[in-house]
Amino acid sequence: MSTSSKKKDTGREVVSLDALVQQKRDALPEPTDYELFGVEFTLPPMRALPWELQEKVGDLNDTIGVLAEVLGKDKVKELYGVGIQIGDLEVLALDWQKRSGLEPGEAGASSSS
Repeated sequence: MSTSSKKKDTGREVVSLDALVQQKRDALPEPTDYELFGVEFTLPPMRALPWELQEKVGDLNDTIGVLAEVLGKDKVKELYGVGIQIGDLEVLALDWQKRSGLEPGEAGASSSS
């Protein structure tokens, strides 16, 4: 792992984290394709979710809320149409966390990550 630093005109050092961030992004698992009662969709690894999602959902530990936001309104309506239940979403949420390399209940962008 390497970081680079540059002296700004003011004489202070600024450390660039770009290379470290890119290494972490490159190490993320691939998105996962799912099929649930005939509805197909793809979910990215949780750590690849955009930061602004926290603001939209309010709590990234609300995996079902995050799922609804990531899938979008049309896909959520499609899932409603096949009779998805809360328990089904819990199964999906746990598998998504596992395939994202997270422990159950660990949000993708929590303050501890």
